[in-house]
Amino acid sequence: MLVSCAAGQGTLFERELAGLGAEIEAVEEPERLGRGGGIKFAAAARNEGGDVLAMNGDELVAVDFGALLRQHRSSGAVATVTVARPRSQFGMVDVDDDDVVRGFHEAGQVPYWVNCGIYVLTDKAIARFPQRGDHETTTFPALAAEGSLHAFRHEGVWLTVNTPKELRVAAEYVAEHPDWLA
Repeated sequence: MLVSCAAGQGTLFERELAGLGAEIEAVEEPERLGRGGGIKFAAAARNEGGDVLAMNGDELVAVDFGALLRQHRSSGAVATVTVARPRSQFGMVDVDDDDVVRGFHEAGQVPYWVNCGIYVLTDKAIARFPQRGDHETTTFPALAAEGSLHAFRHEGVWLTVNTPKELRVAAEYVAEHPDWLA
């Protein structure tokens, strides 16, 4: 497994990720390349061709990767993005046309799909990734316009760990589900 990281961070990543079951090889970017550039740079370091499974490193997920790969390959997509409907962090308020509050509801799932940061990419997709920058604002919109970007709907666990609060929620989830990481 290749992990794209900043220059000088490779040893740290390899040490911290050792023992997870997969052989980890850090690919140090010579300079910050952005998410799309980092994926393209790491993909160039592969010893094998074929589809690439890429994912953000700040997510706690329980995606069925086998189902994701099967759907991607059977669809003929150039790229497949995993999407989910996250829980809203806010409670909902029912307001009528006269601005009278009619009720409150605990936070639920949002009614739209969002990008989970997990992708299956063909060599054709990777070739279109930027050398530097973000694929989600360049390559993915172009692939979507062509109809060659597909989605894999994920209904399971997806927790981001971008803030201290999200990190606490993820840590609580792991503590409550000790077999989850086994």
